[in-house]
Amino acid sequence: MPLEEFIKINATEIALPLFFSLIFLEAVAVRYLVTTGENDLKDSLTCLFMGISSTFINGAAAFISLGLLFWVAQFQIYQIPLSVGAIVLCFILDDFRYYWHHRFAHRCRWFWAMHVVHHSSQRYSLSVAFRQAWTKHFKGIIVLKVPLVLIGFDPVLVIFCGFLIGFYQFWIHTEVIQKMPVWFETIFNTPSHHRVHHGRNPKYLDANYGGTFIIWDRIFGTLVEEDMDDRPEYGLVTNINTHNPLRIAFHEYISIFNDFKTSNISLKSRLLYLLAPPGWSHDGSRMSSDELKAQALMMDAELLSKPAL
Repeated sequence: MPLEEFIKINATEIALPLFFSLIFLEAVAVRYLVTTGENDLKDSLTCLFMGISSTFINGAAAFISLGLLFWVAQFQIYQIPLSVGAIVLCFILDDFRYYWHHRFAHRCRWFWAMHVVHHSSQRYSLSVAFRQAWTKHFKGIIVLKVPLVLIGFDPVLVIFCGFLIGFYQFWIHTEVIQKMPVWFETIFNTPSHHRVHHGRNPKYLDANYGGTFIIWDRIFGTLVEEDMDDRPEYGLVTNINTHNPLRIAFHEYISIFNDFKTSNISLKSRLLYLLAPPGWSHDGSRMSSDELKAQALMMDAELLSKPAL
């Protein structure tokens, strides 16, 4: 198959049957073969509904992101010919782009309002990979892909590499696989690394942003290893405890709106409710992830300083 045709295949037709098969096998493994993991039919069905509906909703709005990338293509400084080498290079660069996309999604509330959907399940399984937002084409973060097009990559290839990064991350949403070989854990994102990312424990907040490669986290100091004696607890710092898809999809937007219209606060505070990290508040009534981690470290230090009885 020519490369041009390969990158234009309908990947959904290949991915969905594979994903559903693996979800079924994981459920069987959790039920009969392993002690880690949890089967919850209602939560799994919620995740699958969020994912399937997001495919249609985001597909309908994809013209926003696609239109931008194809429009930018006219300003390319060079046109990189399609080849295996070009695909590999584009994939690596797009994975680097994904790291920053993912990091912004945790550190800016406007982007977090979209990404929070994925973190809202209180369990961790392959079905959680389906738990995706409906608003990704309305956030503006697609601009991070623009440099890849400007330096010469075909917009279709850039989009395809983004799909590959998402495809890779499906299998890391599981508790069935504990640890991969050391060399693999060093280079690639794994279930262990990504369990940390989904942890609500203070020490696990805002860590392991990598898509395919965990080396970006090693380089930029955001890597946290999974502590087998203190396993991740999943979900949000303040869980929403619902299977209602509308609330899952929009609860953070509603919270932003309510904070934004708070009376007797400055315009700067209103903007910070939109752009500051989640947990920021004008009166200090809530805590950001940095503050939660600092508090946890202080409590640990106090416990260590107490004499043993």
